[in-house]
Amino acid sequence: MKQTRRNIRRLCLVLCGLFVLLIGYAAFSIMTYGNRWFTSAQNTYARQKKSDVIAGDILDRNGIILAVTAEGKRQYHQDAAVRSAMVHAVGDEKGNVNNGAENFFSSHLYGFNMTLLERLGFAVRGEKRQGDHVYLTVDSRLAAYTASVFPGDKAGAVVVMNYETGEVLTQQSFPNFDPENITYAVRNHPKNPFLNRAVQELNAPGSTFKIVTAASALDAFADAVNRPFQCTGQLQAGLRLVTDAGTKLEEGVITSHGQLNLQRAFQVSCNNTFARIALQLGDEQLRKTAEAFGFNDNFLFRDLVVENSSYPTENRNEGEVAWTGAGQSALTATPMHMCLIAAAVANDGVMMEPRMLVKTVTPLGEVRTQGQSRVYRQAIPAEHAAVLQQFMRSVVTGGTGTAAAIPGVKVCGKTGSAEKDTQENTNAWFVGYLDEEKSPYAICVVVEDAGGGGSVAAPIARKIFMWMLENGYAD
Repeated sequence: MKQTRRNIRRLCLVLCGLFVLLIGYAAFSIMTYGNRWFTSAQNTYARQKKSDVIAGDILDRNGIILAVTAEGKRQYHQDAAVRSAMVHAVGDEKGNVNNGAENFFSSHLYGFNMTLLERLGFAVRGEKRQGDHVYLTVDSRLAAYTASVFPGDKAGAVVVMNYETGEVLTQQSFPNFDPENITYAVRNHPKNPFLNRAVQELNAPGSTFKIVTAASALDAFADAVNRPFQCTGQLQAGLRLVTDAGTKLEEGVITSHGQLNLQRAFQVSCNNTFARIALQLGDEQLRKTAEAFGFNDNFLFRDLVVENSSYPTENRNEGEVAWTGAGQSALTATPMHMCLIAAAVANDGVMMEPRMLVKTVTPLGEVRTQGQSRVYRQAIPAEHAAVLQQFMRSVVTGGTGTAAAIPGVKVCGKTGSAEKDTQENTNAWFVGYLDEEKSPYAICVVVEDAGGGGSVAAPIARKIFMWMLENGYAD
C-alpha cells in the first residue's frame, strides 16, 4: 500500500512538472511569437474586434507619423512620395500588404495587450478603446531618398540595417504604391506592387553567395587563402558547363582569369574558380556552411516575417553543386537574408536578428514594450569573418564593385548578376557594408531584369550610403 501511495505521489509530481513546463512554454511562445499568431488569417476574433478600437499611430525612428486614425479613418503620411516609399514597411488599412506593421503589430495597435484595469478605465469614461502607438526602427527620410534613386521602371528591393543591433533602417520593395490611392492599374500591375520583395521574394542570389562558398573554403581548407586555382574560362561539371560573365561560346569568346588565389577569385567574381571550390568542398560541406548562415532554417523572427531561404537537398549532381558554388542552380534567398549575411561578415561572424520595433507607447504616453537586439547566431568564426572582410573590401577597391566606392570611406561588398532564364535576363545584386565605427550599416540592393550587379546595383548602394553619411548616420 505504501509503495502504491509513493508511486501515485511520484506520478502527481511528474504531471505537475509537465504542466508547469507546458505553461512556461506557452507563455514563452506567446511573448516571442504572439504577433505572428495574432495576425494569422485564422484569427477571426481579432478581425471582428478591430472595429471596436481606435488604432494607435505608427511612427518612424525619428517620431514622424506614418499612420494615424483621424475622424474614424486610417490616414498615412501627408506626402504621397513618403507614403509610397514606406508602404511595404507600414502596410495599408485593407491588408493588401500582409506583412507590414499595420498587420504584424496589430495586437499593439488595437490594444489587445491592454491590461484589465486599462480596459475598465475606458469603459468607465465611456470612451472607445485606444490602441498603443508603435515606433519602428525605419527612417522615412531614408526610404524616400532610396525610392528616388531606384530605377522607376524596374522591380526589386532595398534593405539597410545596423549590423551591430539588427535594426532595419529601411526595407523597401519596388514597384510600390500609394496606400491612399489604390487604383485599378495598381491592382492589375504585372509586377504585383503588393508583394514585399525585400522579405517575400525568393531568387537565386548569384555571386553574392560566393561569400558563403568562400567561408566554407576557409572552414574546410587550411591553405584556402594561398591555394592556387586555375581559371580556364569554362568548366565541364557533369552535364553542366560553368562559364564566366562575358563568355559567348557561339561567338568563340571565352572569359578566362588564369591563375589566381581565393581573394582574387572573389574580387573578380570568377565562376570557374568558385565552381571548382564547390566540387572540392563537396555538397555536404557547402550545405553545412550555408545552413550556418541561415539557409534551410525556419525564420521565426520576432519583429517581421521573412520567407525561408533554400539550399537544395535533392537532385544534387555534379553540375548542380558546381553552379551552387557560384550562386546559381536551385539556390534561393530573399534580399533581407542576403543583407543579414553581409551584416554577419561585418559583425565578426555574428548574425543579429532583424529588428523593426523601437517601442510601443500607451495612449497615456507610457512605454509598454521596448524593442531589444538579439543575436540570431554565430554564423562563422571571427577569424574567418576577418578574412572575408578583406575580400569584400578588395571587391570595392579593385574588383567588380568599384562603383560602390566612396572616397575616404571604407565600403565593402560583393556584386552578383543572377541569371534567370538567359544570360541577358539577369537580376543585379549588391550586398555590402560600411567598415566605419560610427556607421555600422549593411545593405542589399536587388534590381530585377537589369543586368550586372556592379554596373546597376552597386551605384545605387553608393548613393544610399552617401546620403546616410550626409544625414546623421556618421555621428
